[in-house]
Amino acid sequence: MVRFSLLKTRSGAQRCTQYFSLGPGRRPWQLSSYRIRSIRWAHDDASDPAAKVETSISGTSMSHNSRVSAFKDFFAFDRPTRLPQYIEMARELKEVTVSGFLGKRRDTSSALSFCELDTFHKPEVQIVSQVTDGDDEAGNSAARAAHAALRAIPNYSPVVATGILVQRPRRVKALKEFGDSRDLEPTPPQDRLWDLKLTSIKPLNEFPKDIIVSKDTVWPPKQRHMQMRFDRMFRDRIRFRDYITHNARVFLRNDRFEEVETPMLFKSTPEGAREFLVPTRRAGYAYALPQSPQQYKQLLMAGGFRRYFQFARCFRDEDLRADRQPEFTQLDLEMSFASGRDVMREVERLIKILFKRISGMFGWKKINGIRHPVKANPELIKEARLAMARGPATLAPDALRPGRRLLMNFRDKPDLRMDSQIWRIDNLVSPDFVNMITKLEQPVVEAAQFRLTGTVQENQAFIHNFMDNLPKTPLRLSGDATPGVFVFDESKPLNGLAAFGHEAAEKLAARETTAHWKKLANGDIIIVQARKNVPFRGESWTDLGKLQKAIYEAALAQNLLVEKDNWGFCWITKFPLFTPNEPETIAAGEGQGGAAGFSSTHHPFTAPYGPRDFDLLATDPLAAMADHYDLVCRGVEVGGGSRRIHVAEMQEYVMHDVLQMTDAGMNQFSHLLEALRAGCPPHAGFAFGWDRFMSLLSGVDSVRDVIAFPKSMKGEDLFVNSPTKMTDEQMKAYHLAPRRKTTFEPVSSSPDFEPSPSAIPVPGDEPIPVSGEEPVPVTDKEPVPVSGEESVSSGEPVPVSGEEPVPVADEEPVPGPGEEPVPGSSSAQKDDTTPA
Repeated sequence: MVRFSLLKTRSGAQRCTQYFSLGPGRRPWQLSSYRIRSIRWAHDDASDPAAKVETSISGTSMSHNSRVSAFKDFFAFDRPTRLPQYIEMARELKEVTVSGFLGKRRDTSSALSFCELDTFHKPEVQIVSQVTDGDDEAGNSAARAAHAALRAIPNYSPVVATGILVQRPRRVKALKEFGDSRDLEPTPPQDRLWDLKLTSIKPLNEFPKDIIVSKDTVWPPKQRHMQMRFDRMFRDRIRFRDYITHNARVFLRNDRFEEVETPMLFKSTPEGAREFLVPTRRAGYAYALPQSPQQYKQLLMAGGFRRYFQFARCFRDEDLRADRQPEFTQLDLEMSFASGRDVMREVERLIKILFKRISGMFGWKKINGIRHPVKANPELIKEARLAMARGPATLAPDALRPGRRLLMNFRDKPDLRMDSQIWRIDNLVSPDFVNMITKLEQPVVEAAQFRLTGTVQENQAFIHNFMDNLPKTPLRLSGDATPGVFVFDESKPLNGLAAFGHEAAEKLAARETTAHWKKLANGDIIIVQARKNVPFRGESWTDLGKLQKAIYEAALAQNLLVEKDNWGFCWITKFPLFTPNEPETIAAGEGQGGAAGFSSTHHPFTAPYGPRDFDLLATDPLAAMADHYDLVCRGVEVGGGSRRIHVAEMQEYVMHDVLQMTDAGMNQFSHLLEALRAGCPPHAGFAFGWDRFMSLLSGVDSVRDVIAFPKSMKGEDLFVNSPTKMTDEQMKAYHLAPRRKTTFEPVSSSPDFEPSPSAIPVPGDEPIPVSGEEPVPVTDKEPVPVSGEESVSSGEPVPVSGEEPVPVADEEPVPGPGEEPVPGSSSAQKDDTTPA
């Protein structure tokens, strides 16, 4: 049974049949003979509005294209007038046609109605429908019919409306607070407000009654399309992203960059992150979705392209956070015959031009605590221009300067809006104090300072409440030490720093202002934290760095800090070239799989920083620095890049001798090594995390707020319910099989009992556990190769993310020519179960 609602009419039972008549020249449409019930509400000015007429129509008795002709009026409408014609036609009092969604109608009387028309673009149009007694006398029945039609159409329905445009007066205030009392520039036509004197209106569909719309409605992910329609801030962010993307593309094209698309179906290579596999109908073979276009853009440089860019879709099977998605967008850049400094200068030019374009089209307005980008508002645009002219404090990336590079206190994402940075104080504190906060031997002790706007008592209440609620937040600390929290209070002995000891407290209080520290004042908060005394490892954050960021954000939210408008861009350089394979640094399934005990910090194609670092590759690889650079803004990494190894022999040396990758692992990069061998020029590149950059500019914390259809924290698209389970037919077509669980019976204690061969564990028959599940034995099956291993049989399945397939073939697979035998699965168990 199919149930659908039609338009409200004055006499539904009589007029319903016109929607089922064949139109002239209509092509018959074959219909199945099931029953269709159409429900129409019949209402008249003098009749009971609750009267309902049901008309049942059998599919066998209907004409073949009745269902199409029932809604034929919805598909035929007048073409809307183009924006450039608005002004001329408005001057000449000619009719224009506009389209959009009706807003909430306001009826001031039975003869006068107002309704906003959401065109999703400029200009803003308000429908004005009015009838008078003189309309009937003058024979103007069209105005009365249009008025009745407007009042009959449900709110939020799509319509086309025709009428005469009249400009609505708009008050514009001079920005006296900026010292400029001159009148603003004339408002462009697209920014004016217009009234449409209605002459006709036609619905194109109707909005259902069961969907409730209000100002405070929070739309769930299952109704993402409704959020786009009714959440103007979300829609503005998507348009803001489109504007910045367009201007970035225009700048790069004008700067001689060429946009080249690279394949989405790649191969599995151990670059660093876990990959998504795509099985094929060729048994034992699979594609891998690209982690990034890294290898392809290097191949483009070897192929003679000088400057490449692409807005690339990338895929990584990793744990999700607010700023991370399984599929994401990168603005990918690569330049040949260039160094890392050349790329950094190009990135700086791009950011500066983007901010210049933004200030000419957008202004930031604080709405519900979010600095929201608002388009085409003359007052805000002039405010932005005046601020830009006054200095770089508001919009200009003031900290972005050629050669500005930092490596700050074991944190690779500094927020330069903070007045003070982390300061090492282990030379001041006593061993007794260190033993109070940590059990680590010879730790590094560091301090962070906060100067809030509250009183001593207010600051104490704030920091105590923050620390008490810390376990309820997503912030997780290592547990190596307990944070020490102090509030500088001149009314207490030793200014409230007695726990440091007499000597250390006096030294802290007497310390003068430096680049990283301000002389302590009444009410200052000091956070002290200890950490392991280990070298900097690239991507890591210290516990104190996490606390500093969290306290800063909490103080801003409670108005205990004055938010600085500067963006605070800076470059972070001199990362370690390699990182030890430890659970906190390299997750299971990541890295290059070498036997050296460490992996590339970023990827194995990054070049060493200088001559000394090349020499360290043979003696102390973990001490070598990489020619890698990250761009950080407000404590958020918005992109990163590096100079690449462009000599094949050097690339082979790093992979084979330094990382100690297997021959099979190196063979996966044979295409790249061959391209480098063919005289590849020096090259370097950069990649913006475009989703993260857009969320930063839009003032939101999560990248999901700047993506039209994002994934959830579980990697699911709740709007379309993906991923979905594979059917048996699909599993068969791709030579896969679901994992079967085998239940073992208790072993009998009878002396005559002899276990069967299948019950005796055989080395190599251990199962491969799925993440989050206990290992389940599988009998009579060969182990499945893990990611990065060669398939050994045409009948062997391809692993799919999220499932552990088992071979379909009943025969034991035999290694093909030149293939490695299948290794034991004990290492696979470790890789699959180690938490990310």
